[in-house]
Order: sequence, then structure tokens, then C-alpha cells
Amino acid sequence: MPRLIGWFCITLGLLCALALLNPQQLPVVLYKLSLVSLGAVLGYWIDRSLFPYARPHCFLFPHEPNSCGPEHINTAISLLMIRRAVVIFAVILGLTLGL
Repeated sequence: MPRLIGWFCITLGLLCALALLNPQQLPVVLYKLSLVSLGAVLGYWIDRSLFPYARPHCFLFPHEPNSCGPEHINTAISLLMIRRAVVIFAVILGLTLGL
């Protein structure tokens, strides 16, 4: 069974309720969902282009040929993931508040 299937069902139920009660708001909801999705993709690629040699997966498998980090740096992995999440969050927030 896929993860978060309960939340997916709740979301579909709420969208159906919205379509029945206030159908003119469906384009607004789709517009906002597309902004969040676009922000996530843009944030990911901005992080990759700003920090090309500090990608989280490089520190997970240090012996692979494409690896770019030393061996025993668990805190670096955590910090890199937090950095990426903050960059993506900032881009999503900027897109959703600015447009």
C-alpha cells in the first residue's frame, strides 16, 4: 500500500466537496498547486546550480567514482539536506506570495 494513502483520500474528498460547493474555485486551487510544484522544481535546480559540488548524495557513497565527499561526515549530509530544504522552501514561498 502506498504511503500517505489516507491523506490522498482526504484530499480527493475535499476537492470533490469543493467542486460541489464552489466549482469556480477549482481553477484557483489548480493554479496554487502548480505554483507550489513549480517552486519545488525551481528550488531543486537552483540548489543544484548554486552548490554543484555539495550535493547530499555525494556524501552517502564515498567510494563510488562520482562521489565528491570524504568518508565519515554524517553531519555534513544533514546540513546539506537542510540547506536544500531551505532553498526549496524559500523559492516556493517567494513564488506563492509574489504571484
